Amino acid sequence: MDIVDALDARRGTTCFVGAGGKKTSMATLARRLDRAVVTATVRIPIFDGWVEEVVVTESPRTAIDGASAWPLGVVPAQERPDRYRGYDPETVADLADVDHPILVKADGARMREFKAPSDREPQLPSTASTVVPIASVHVVGEPLTDAIVHRVDEVAAITGLDPGDEIRPQDVAAVLASDRGGLKDAPADAATIPLLNMVDDAALEASARAVAEAIHDRADVPRVVLAEMRADDPLVAVV
Repeated sequence: MDIVDALDARRGTTCFVGAGGKKTSMATLARRLDRAVVTATVRIPIFDGWVEEVVVTESPRTAIDGASAWPLGVVPAQERPDRYRGYDPETVADLADVDHPILVKADGARMREFKAPSDREPQLPSTASTVVPIASVHVVGEPLTDAIVHRVDEVAAITGLDPGDEIRPQDVAAVLASDRGGLKDAPADAATIPLLNMVDDAALEASARAVAEAIHDRADVPRVVLAEMRADDPLVAVV
């Protein structure tokens, strides 16, 4: 099994939520997929460097049908010099029948490594075939602060931690496996496959495996993927 199959991303619409490597994961998969489409339902930093072309258009289907360079990015507008706007989820849902794997950034994290969603997140298309909630395993053992966590109060509400408390493996699992966290608003027929990223040494792998086991104790997910998405061979383990 490679990272594409581990995340069920070879076909359909794969949506990335959480924190700790959404864009890196999308870039890694886009390079490995045949004729991938990259898009977003929220703001996304400029990503021209890891696709062959970005088309700014209100008609993404037309751009996809006429494309000759892959992977292809489609966005509705460039909002600022450093970021694009995303489509509304319904527009992305309407692309479900195109014969290309679609990779979607479906929430924001302000460059943090762990998060819980706000009331307005995630922005998932109803046709999502796979939802990938992400967290960086680097947060295990760190204090619950906004230096590494986006939406500290929401994480605290799910885990029972107080701000400043040490984040344990079971706390990461609690968020990723929660209907208020990583599972929030996932379509009933979508596969949800949590991804623990930045697993780049043996100690971090041990922490990630502890998180994965705790996720399985809390949620019915087919597997938990451990990865270092910046590596040449990103898949570390499937639990």
